[in-house]
Amino acid sequence: MNSPAPARAQRTYRGRIDKRNAVLDAALAVFARVGFEQAGMDTVAAEAGVAKPTIYNHFGDKETLLREVLGMVTDDINARGLIAVHELRPDAEDLTAALAETGVRLMQCLACQQAVAVRQLLAAESVRFPELLTEAQTSGLDRMLDLLAARLAAMERAGRLALSSPEVAARHFFALISNELLILSSQGARIDEAALRREVESGVDTFLRAFAVR
Repeated sequence: MNSPAPARAQRTYRGRIDKRNAVLDAALAVFARVGFEQAGMDTVAAEAGVAKPTIYNHFGDKETLLREVLGMVTDDINARGLIAVHELRPDAEDLTAALAETGVRLMQCLACQQAVAVRQLLAAESVRFPELLTEAQTSGLDRMLDLLAARLAAMERAGRLALSSPEVAARHFFALISNELLILSSQGARIDEAALRREVESGVDTFLRAFAVR
């Protein structure tokens, strides 16, 4: 007869993970709404549906909770961004469509509600925690741009792009598809899928006018 102990242990572990995630989601919402200084652990606990000691058991203090919140969101955004660029095929038949689809997927990550909340929070707390702003800005962006540069270099070798530097071209591509959308989203504007796609396609068009082989 099988012992029920492993099943109970698994349920306990799953319950701890669920509570941890609930606290992180609630903390992001509270920090973004009222700021780090004004955010109370009792407010976070109430929003997460847990007891306040649970937060301290998982995270220790409010600063650690902030760092964990930022890490959770940036890790998710970075992972999804890397997947989007990884799936960009240098030999795609329709280069414009392939770049636009990659750009749309990147901006869906960067303009989502959680990403906007993190950027607003980092801007508000940049004086108190300047290192967090630097970490968030560079933690995954450099890897994503390196991978994008490699994809663009492959397109150049195939005779489809003319680049003086794949690394510079990758940064140009990212700036062209993201600048307007990031400004609008940070100002609280709601960006629907059609508007997001239009902005990305405009950026891709400008990029290809500059770098596509005619």
